[in-house]
Amino acid sequence: MIRKLFFTFFLISMAFCQSLLASPELASGHPDRYTVVKGDTLWDISQRFLKSPWLWPEIWQANPQVKNPHLIYPGDIIGLVYINGQPKITILKAGPQNGVVKLSPKIKSSPISTAIPTIPLDAVASFLSQNRIVEKKELEAAPYVLIGRGQHLVTGAGDIVYARGEVGNLDKVSIYRSSKSYVDPETQEFLGLEAKAIATASIEATKGEVITLDILRSNSELQKGDRLLPTEDRVINSTFVPSKPAFDVRGQMIAVDSGVSNIGQYNVVVLNRGERNGIKEGNVLAIYKKGGLVRDPFTKEKLELPSQRAGLLMVFRVFEKVSYGLILKATQPLAIMDEVRTP
Repeated sequence: MIRKLFFTFFLISMAFCQSLLASPELASGHPDRYTVVKGDTLWDISQRFLKSPWLWPEIWQANPQVKNPHLIYPGDIIGLVYINGQPKITILKAGPQNGVVKLSPKIKSSPISTAIPTIPLDAVASFLSQNRIVEKKELEAAPYVLIGRGQHLVTGAGDIVYARGEVGNLDKVSIYRSSKSYVDPETQEFLGLEAKAIATASIEATKGEVITLDILRSNSELQKGDRLLPTEDRVINSTFVPSKPAFDVRGQMIAVDSGVSNIGQYNVVVLNRGERNGIKEGNVLAIYKKGGLVRDPFTKEKLELPSQRAGLLMVFRVFEKVSYGLILKATQPLAIMDEVRTP
């Protein structure tokens, strides 16, 4: 009996290992080759070839002849090849922006900004470059706006605004306004405070605690109490690769941009999972809606139905305790507190 159980366990283990090594399933009606055009996203292209687009890294065959082999550019012709019997996708012919100089061993380079983005940038631009999640104490301790020149606050470039606080040796700051506080719905842990970018300013002078600011650009009228934070020195990453998390994720969508009640495609949502949970930019998560409660007609007990998969999202910016995600697919209206899981 023990030997039989061991043999059964061995077969199950082998089947499980083979499933892990199996190549991602190709999409029905997939093309053999595709010419990348301006306006494409990596997610769109992944969906053309794969049934599970987040498995793109497992099938992408980087071309070593290209300067940035993991980036795709308009004009590139990509297609299927088979290596050791397994399907792979690679650049069959590089376009003019990503091409190789044929008569030289040197590699032709091109700026990363011309590569196609992973997801539509117009849907997430403000969250990539403007919003940030901070600790409440950090924002409360930051210098704050007092008043504008002439005892009023204005917004145009070149306007002068006065603030109070310590800025050290900074020569430029960003001006933020306190927005939403995020709390974990299950543990009640404070996860962070969303700060919305209002303006960027250069520091013209300091006198004691009074700071004279020259507004370089703004997207809203400044208010008394808006806070000054060091300008983030970060590269906006729009070319991360869709990927499946390397572990089992269970979290929730705890907020949505614009405060809409029904969440759909290309809405930006906030997740109660972040860097400390191993979340990375590009991670794709499945969205599940709770199945609801039903009453057993015989025992009168209340039973919870299984959750149903209702969509997909991709994480595009990660903070310590929370992250921003973009809804890529919704098969039914989604809502705050819907669950997110590893697909």
